[in-house]
Amino acid sequence: MNRPANLDDLLQPRPPSPVREIRDDRFDRHGVRLLLKRDDLVHPELPGNKWRKLAPNLRAALAGGHEQLVTFGGAYSNHLRATAAAGRLLGLATVGVVRGDELAGRPLNDSLARCAANGMRLHFVSRSEYRRKAEPRELARLVDAAGAQGAYVVPEGGSNALALGGCAELGRELRGTADVVAVACGTGGTLAGLAAGLAPGQRALGVPVLAGGFLAAEIRSLQAAAFGGPAGDWTLAEDFHHGGYGRVPVELEAFAADFGSRHGLPVERIYVAKLLWALTELTASGAFPRGTTLAAVVTGRP
Repeated sequence: MNRPANLDDLLQPRPPSPVREIRDDRFDRHGVRLLLKRDDLVHPELPGNKWRKLAPNLRAALAGGHEQLVTFGGAYSNHLRATAAAGRLLGLATVGVVRGDELAGRPLNDSLARCAANGMRLHFVSRSEYRRKAEPRELARLVDAAGAQGAYVVPEGGSNALALGGCAELGRELRGTADVVAVACGTGGTLAGLAAGLAPGQRALGVPVLAGGFLAAEIRSLQAAAFGGPAGDWTLAEDFHHGGYGRVPVELEAFAADFGSRHGLPVERIYVAKLLWALTELTASGAFPRGTTLAAVVTGRP
């Protein structure tokens, strides 16, 4: 299949994404300045970190002559949706290996229905099989069982060494803009790359949306694979997952609706709401000295 070599010509992203300062008394009263890095505006169907992480992998897939992508995610995975959209836009077949074989006989939720509408073929596997996908033999078996032999494999969340290079560009766009740059984390790839791209003296802060305390080791492993070792200054704020991935309790829903109403921002609930909640709580607790400029990376939209 003949395709233009330049991915930007095909998908027409709009980096660098804009930075917007907002005024909010919950930050103002503590002398903290809040910026929003509107990375959700970088591409209409591959917003934010989905574009940053997928673009280098898509370039590799096209350069390698692959006609199919296979990737992994849960039932509400933003990454699955973005990969499905990318496949449609590029004319690539896509296969999504979905965690939870109990979902196979049920009607698709809105997220998976969007994947299917974009042409993604969904293959449901048990949670125990899914957990072992990092093992090379199990990965090969899963890909084979999904009928995706020869496909370009994009890891869960899009996080691999290639993806970190794309996320480092996000950090470079924010050099000199803020003291602390904060982002919500799923697999850790965005934070790992972001930290590497920031300037000396800047710090990246990750807000995990999953419980478990496993992310620091994952970030170190990703940076070792991408950069040969640690890169940049980063920390994690582990206590703001609200019960785990996909959990949006009533108080978080109310916070997100209020924040959106105050600032005219459509607040995505799974990642961005938890990030903004965490920054609000950390600011109230005095975690940031007066005079600190925070930049919150808005990675997606509802």
